[in-house]
Amino acid sequence: MTAVICAIALGSNLGDSPRILEAAIAQLDATPGISVKQTSRWYQTAPIGPPQPDYLNGCALVQVQLTPHQLLERLLEIENQFGRIRRERWGPRTLDLDLLFYDDAIVATPNLALPHPRMRERAFVLVPLAEIAPDWVDPVSGEAIGQLLQRIDISGVQTLYN
Repeated sequence: MTAVICAIALGSNLGDSPRILEAAIAQLDATPGISVKQTSRWYQTAPIGPPQPDYLNGCALVQVQLTPHQLLERLLEIENQFGRIRRERWGPRTLDLDLLFYDDAIVATPNLALPHPRMRERAFVLVPLAEIAPDWVDPVSGEAIGQLLQRIDISGVQTLYN
């Protein structure tokens, strides 16, 4: 299988979030068929949904030799390893790993939508993604990440680490 570049969003707002996010990156990189190529800084962001602590968010570019569904399965396994429990939509979590892009693939299956359907409105995704891939073109809108970022309010996104 030919290697492709993918973009993943990471988030955490329960437990030792900096340690959890760094460990999740290490788990990804240790997975056969996945190589972490670049990571953004971590950003503190206000939560969406029910009252809960602020999040730490970031993004990573990974090179994979897995299918989109195999990569999604691995992301879910890593979430589970860090105690992810799905109680309520947009609720607090120890770890959230979202597959944003799988190269320029457009996928619509019951358990996977690519590109990620809500990322275009989310500053906590676009800010870190624009840091590491501003010229990545969203195959649905035809616009680069840097262009999408210019249309949203980023005032609630604070750089946490350099």
